Amino acid sequence: MTQNWSGAVAAPHTPSSSQSGQLHSPAVTIAHYDGPVSIPKILLYYVFAPVADPEAVRLWQRELCESLGLRGRIIISKHGINGTVGGELEACKQYIKRTKEYGPFARLPEFVKWSDGTGFADEAPLIQHGQDRTVPWKKVVDFPRLSVKARDELVAFGAPDELKVGPDGVIGGGVHLSPQQVNELVEERDDVVFFDGRNAFEAAIGRFRGAIVPEISTTHGFIDAIESGELDGIKDKAVVTYCTGGVRCEILSALMKERGFTEVYQIDGGIVKYGEAFGNDGLWDGSLAIFDGREAMDFAPEAKVIGRCGVCGEASSVLVNCADPSCRARFVACTEHGDGEKCTEHGGRVDARPSALVR
Repeated sequence: MTQNWSGAVAAPHTPSSSQSGQLHSPAVTIAHYDGPVSIPKILLYYVFAPVADPEAVRLWQRELCESLGLRGRIIISKHGINGTVGGELEACKQYIKRTKEYGPFARLPEFVKWSDGTGFADEAPLIQHGQDRTVPWKKVVDFPRLSVKARDELVAFGAPDELKVGPDGVIGGGVHLSPQQVNELVEERDDVVFFDGRNAFEAAIGRFRGAIVPEISTTHGFIDAIESGELDGIKDKAVVTYCTGGVRCEILSALMKERGFTEVYQIDGGIVKYGEAFGNDGLWDGSLAIFDGREAMDFAPEAKVIGRCGVCGEASSVLVNCADPSCRARFVACTEHGDGEKCTEHGGRVDARPSALVR
């Protein structure tokens, strides 16, 4: 297939970096891909590395994404970058190429997970002062907007000053295992424990077989859980932490080791990479909860359905929000009870407490 590159547009200033991570801003140009097929793609990624000026990186990332028509969520902190964005295939490639030019993010391609987007949004032209200012890239429907924020932590565990990172990533974190190595470890030993590093509602529709699922609704609850003493019985076992793409376990595994867990692992690339490797034939059961318009995904047809509707108990892999606008609870619902249901705390029928979500 012949590729047709046209419609060059001025790109945002993209920081290159010195060894210290200082930002510089050479002028550059990005070409728009105008080939015969536009393919919607979603990127899930992170890089742990020291960032000297998170606010400057935030501004650059927003400008870059806007120039490429990307939507999604990006967080920048002194510890690195964590994001999920979607757009046209070639726009996503350009994003990776430009982002890795900044020294601390040079390892970005190692941590990117690709998946298919749902489709593109229909948008009216943006006319300003009689001129069409529309970005020459299509926007995916999987994200309603672009959000780029600078925060104290890439994931809100509540321990921004405890986490230590260097140019090669998190210092003192768990040992990385490939999906195949995870299976081999389970086959070779009888003291392996899977530990879910996500919120309980995510585990309600999919998790590793026999996993420990802490009764938490936000990542802030993990430190209390691992300091409570209830998990002391697994401190000397082989603990395999897991989460969607790996970023939460980079931090969680380090926090666990610091609190006396002696043998901690994490799955390289998270559940996403494991599911890509084994589909329905591995140690994972159910669907994967994701944070874009798709809500959940299966790794192969006829995936096992382990979620149960909070109203009637019917098997389902659909997660919904509590209908009370002030509530942030999520729970499993079937097609009949997917709309308008509330949690019990807001006068509804669904017990959305973490202890009730995983059955």
